[in-house]
Amino acid sequence: MHTLPACPQCQSAYTYEDGGGQYVCPECAHEWPVQAAAAAAESVRVYKDASGNILQDGDTVTVIKDLKPKGSGGVIKQGTKVKNIRLVDADHDIDCKIDGFGAMSLKTEFVRKV
Repeated sequence: MHTLPACPQCQSAYTYEDGGGQYVCPECAHEWPVQAAAAAAESVRVYKDASGNILQDGDTVTVIKDLKPKGSGGVIKQGTKVKNIRLVDADHDIDCKIDGFGAMSLKTEFVRKV
């Protein structure tokens, strides 16, 4: 069964699709294209760690391999715990603070959720 999206303006559940590729709300008369609704549903990004576990803001993760940050003389060792991560939509998916290194950005492929 095909479910129609709620109206983005008034949140009415009584929307319908007209023949011209538009959704219509009978309560507030708002119209929007079908493609925009499909694109909005696909824009939700899911962040997963190296094991496939779903990550969320505030999670604690462990580094799974030694990392050599550019511009730093040190190495982040395998097994380092990183608390209270923040997920961002960028090249490196995680913003965090690591003791002894400060603020860093990490990729989700190099961490595992604790």
